[in-house]
Amino acid sequence: MNKTKPERPCVLLVDDYPDAREMYSEYLQYSGFDVIEAGNGIEALQQAIEREPDIILMDLSLPVMDGWEATRRLKADRRTARIPVVALTGHALAGISEGARRAGCDAFVTKPCLPEDLVKEIRKVLDQPSSMSKKTRRSGKYAKTNG
Repeated sequence: MNKTKPERPCVLLVDDYPDAREMYSEYLQYSGFDVIEAGNGIEALQQAIEREPDIILMDLSLPVMDGWEATRRLKADRRTARIPVVALTGHALAGISEGARRAGCDAFVTKPCLPEDLVKEIRKVLDQPSSMSKKTRRSGKYAKTNG
């Protein structure tokens, strides 16, 4: 009961491109988040268990262990199952968002995306009750709808 959450939500940013991690990390920190990073799926699992982030931004195309498998393992582990996972991918194919949902992702963002759009999606996911996070949301350049 004495364990208090820090005022700044913690984001685990998983991407194999250091430049992308640096850009998103700086913007997320500027926007009021603490950020921890991982460069592959194995590192993501380790960081999630050790650091218990509030949300995970998961690139799906990763070396060592891809984001699909890492997300499945995170959602199957009682220690990390409650942590929302937002899929980040450069693939905008029709079936990708459905596959991400089946793997356990709570939302889906297509890269490249503006950092401020990513922050909006993070806040949406963090603000929704956990029972509502079952439905995958699409956001990003290819997911815009009219109206």
